[in-house]
Amino acid sequence: MLAISLIAGSFAAATAVGAESPTYREPWRPQVHFTPASTWMNDPNGMVYYEGEYHLFYQNNPFGDRWGHMSWAHAVSRDLVRWEHLPLALAEENGVMIFSGSAVVDWKNTSGFGLDGKPPLVAIYTGHHTSKPLQNQHIAFSNDKGRTWTKYTGNPVLDLGEADFRDPKVFWHEPTQKWVMAVSWPMHRKVRFYGSADLKSWKHLSDFGPAGSIVGIWECPDLVPVAVEGNLDATHWVLVVNVGSGAPAGGSGTQYFVGEFDGTTFVPDARSLPASKPAMAPEGRTVVVGDFEGGSYSGWTATGDAFGAAPAAGSIGTQQAVDGFQGKGLVNTFRNGDASTGTLTSPEFQIDRKHLSFLVGGGNKPETLAVNLRVGGAVVRTATGADAERLSWRSWDVSEFQGKAARLEIVDNATGGWGHLNADQFVLSDTPASNAQEGALWADYGSDFYAGVTWSDVPARDRRTLWIGWMSNWTYANDVPTSPWRSAMSIPRVLRLRDTPNGWRLLQKPIHEIQRQLDSPDRLHRSSVEDANAWLSPRRFPGGVVDLEMTMDHLSPTGSMTLECRHGTNAVTKLIVDFTRRELRLDRTASGRSDFSRTFAAVHRAPLRFFGEELTLRVLLDTSSIEVFAQGGETVMTDLILPPTKEVSFALSLEVPQRSCRITSLTVGPLKPAPVKMSGIRPKTP
Repeated sequence: MLAISLIAGSFAAATAVGAESPTYREPWRPQVHFTPASTWMNDPNGMVYYEGEYHLFYQNNPFGDRWGHMSWAHAVSRDLVRWEHLPLALAEENGVMIFSGSAVVDWKNTSGFGLDGKPPLVAIYTGHHTSKPLQNQHIAFSNDKGRTWTKYTGNPVLDLGEADFRDPKVFWHEPTQKWVMAVSWPMHRKVRFYGSADLKSWKHLSDFGPAGSIVGIWECPDLVPVAVEGNLDATHWVLVVNVGSGAPAGGSGTQYFVGEFDGTTFVPDARSLPASKPAMAPEGRTVVVGDFEGGSYSGWTATGDAFGAAPAAGSIGTQQAVDGFQGKGLVNTFRNGDASTGTLTSPEFQIDRKHLSFLVGGGNKPETLAVNLRVGGAVVRTATGADAERLSWRSWDVSEFQGKAARLEIVDNATGGWGHLNADQFVLSDTPASNAQEGALWADYGSDFYAGVTWSDVPARDRRTLWIGWMSNWTYANDVPTSPWRSAMSIPRVLRLRDTPNGWRLLQKPIHEIQRQLDSPDRLHRSSVEDANAWLSPRRFPGGVVDLEMTMDHLSPTGSMTLECRHGTNAVTKLIVDFTRRELRLDRTASGRSDFSRTFAAVHRAPLRFFGEELTLRVLLDTSSIEVFAQGGETVMTDLILPPTKEVSFALSLEVPQRSCRITSLTVGPLKPAPVKMSGIRPKTP
């Protein structure tokens, strides 16, 4: 193995953080990514460009706790790198939280909100009602470049009377001369499209879905034309759908569809859709061990308070919608919320088939939530949920126990978030059940890119489609140990489409403005690995914030290449290009702090397409994140990392199994911290 090493210096010393004084030098505080001054942040909202400013609103709780309050905070930038925090834009009031949405410039003043011949900014957002299970769509307007906002007295402007109906993205559709809203119908796994002439009255146009990934609920849709790589005059429509669970890296993620939109209906391009397979129930001779129909547990014995006197009929209380079960009844331990505990045990039965299949959902906590199979009193098989309310098939090969007596038990000893299980349809069969194989396209294969959405009204002369995502995951978002803020946004990215043998694929590249933060980058051209090692080894990068671009040729058809980002003595984050498997892997199992989440320390995988004998990589490292753009942005991975905060070092190692790869070009340099300005805000500690 040949090695190239880059050694970085220490982080800036962290300053003690007071409740009202963020320093932007706290441990793990990103230096070139957008973060709130303090408290909680999640979905990016209302991104719009107007009079030289990029606006970024985001869901924020100014009082600190995650769900007690939710409003829109506000920041602006002239270059998408240097941000100015402004006072709160839209505040929760009268029992209505401000959930996700969008903003537009009403150039033709169709709403009538404009003043003195100037167009208003109009925000379209979801009102989440705190006193009843209801979400509906509201609007507000601004006549002073977004500094102050007035909520429309006729709100809500769109209401289905449902508990889950949210995240409107609105745009002007020039060919049909109307506003179009894409809004999520989460539990139905659908995006609904509405049209309006004035942003106040909306008419239903069509629905899209279910399609692609449907394990998690659908949220934060976006529908936008994206230019083709190499021909910016050619565009296709991209429908973005963020899903709450079931993404490749686990938890939440961002999927997309490429197709056409005529002002009424979105039609996906069939050539661009990956293959999918439907779910298959057990086949062959079957014996039902438990299906929880008929309003009873049919001989199963319950202890504790998690199961109640009879099976549930679906979701319970404030629980999100539960689906995927069969018939009218299921086991659901959300009886008193996640605080309920107990055990449900089946009557004894004989294993007389090769497979035991069942449906399971709920929390992923194998230590405290389990479906167990006991033979001879010992647990011989066990399973848990996947942090999703939807039930999916799980199958065990039990052929080795045929002829033996057994019992099933459903155990709930968990009391925290996702501390419940859903289960149904226990079946002994000759063949196993199988889940649907989803034909989904993913914008990012890392764990930490969600709620991706584009900026509206970017000038036509710019020729860019720009978007940004929330750099976290709902699996652990509330537990990441940062203070006085929590969460960051990704680097803003430019979107393009590439025509591949498998159809259209999304390309993402960091905005060119980030290169202005490069501080005296070093460049190397046409070099052997050995020479590159001698060139790089003496360099130092204080702060650990680095931009690296590399192109290689003469690739080997087998083996792998590893980029190691070493943090101090023991912590390391690995980026592995596997030529044999045609796969990109991001390994953060030893990257630093991970004790706050059982799922954080993991290896994430992405498909990697090779064309010719060239590999391109762009890697952006900030104090608590790594973003990887491979093959011109065709494969993208974003992960949080929490390395030791005293010292950060980087080592690039190349494994060349058969013939020598060559470095065509290599550029590496530190990124200067982006200045942050605060105007009239008082940060608070979460």
